[in-house]
Amino acid sequence: MTDVNESTETAAATAATSATPAPNQTAYFAGGCFWGLERYFQNVDGVTDTTVGYAQSTVENPTYEQVCRNETDAAETVKVTFDPTRVTLRTLALLFLEVIDPFSVDQQGEDRGRQYRTGMFFTSDAQRSVYIAALEQLIDRQPQRPAVLVEPLRNFYPAEANHQDYLIKNPGGYCHIPLTAIVNVKHRQKYVEKIWDLTLEQFAVTQNAATERPFVNEYDHTFEPGIYVDVVSGEPLFSSRDKFDSGCGWPAFSRPLAADLVTEHEDDRVPGRPRVEIRTAGTQIHLGHVFTDGPVDRGGLRYCMNSAALRFVPRSRMEAEGYADWIPAVDGGDGAGSADGGNGAA
Repeated sequence: MTDVNESTETAAATAATSATPAPNQTAYFAGGCFWGLERYFQNVDGVTDTTVGYAQSTVENPTYEQVCRNETDAAETVKVTFDPTRVTLRTLALLFLEVIDPFSVDQQGEDRGRQYRTGMFFTSDAQRSVYIAALEQLIDRQPQRPAVLVEPLRNFYPAEANHQDYLIKNPGGYCHIPLTAIVNVKHRQKYVEKIWDLTLEQFAVTQNAATERPFVNEYDHTFEPGIYVDVVSGEPLFSSRDKFDSGCGWPAFSRPLAADLVTEHEDDRVPGRPRVEIRTAGTQIHLGHVFTDGPVDRGGLRYCMNSAALRFVPRSRMEAEGYADWIPAVDGGDGAGSADGGNGAA
């Protein structure tokens, strides 16, 4: 017969074991000068520690000077320790591929040399699978051969103390990683997996400011009541009340649901044709452009958007999908119907 106290203690021990957080994991990324890459990863939520050092060296305990003299075949590498319950290895791999030039051989920024080669060095088959899958997605989006190596970690030697946390100690020091990427990486990590899971067209439009084909896109001729939301975050952006048939071949709206939901940016990519680009305030994905040839009775603006950057939520589904607060923006007020507008491209 089992003692009651023993059963209670066993149950408590089991509960305590099940409540024990998952142990931290480590990953190794080579992406050019390790100063900037370390600072980038330090800003990722869920990264608990970083160490810069030398991986894949043919010499034990190499020095920085030996590495720079090409005597070790080592790659400047950042060891990233992370909490897998807060950030996944896939997120880290995608953030890494976004911040480096994955097609450059032995060079990142102004740094050239074998020690600046790029790589994701795995310590298990599971890590290898994550890295290979990330590179396959990269190739789908940019069809060329990446220079990023995926190979087993043979060794890793921590660099000298003066290289650790270098940009924290020297905020004005050299860094090939864009400062904006370092500052924004915590925000970017919230959406990076969803972004890389978009269709190729959605990715090209939202991330590279491509323009989908006119007239044959998903929402050009959609006038059913509902709202249009950010395809990545689901943030409400436009109401069917403000949609009109401009004849341009893309969804056109007279205004966003709220002015602070979008941001405006000068776009002079086409010589002689300056435009105003529209991005979402939250995810900063590219939506399209705004023009001043919209219906006068609706304010004179035409927000010419790409369907690929939007997801339509019908009025009948809004409450079930958590958009009940926006139902009045669809049901009430003026602005229903269609009007003629301009014909500028998204």
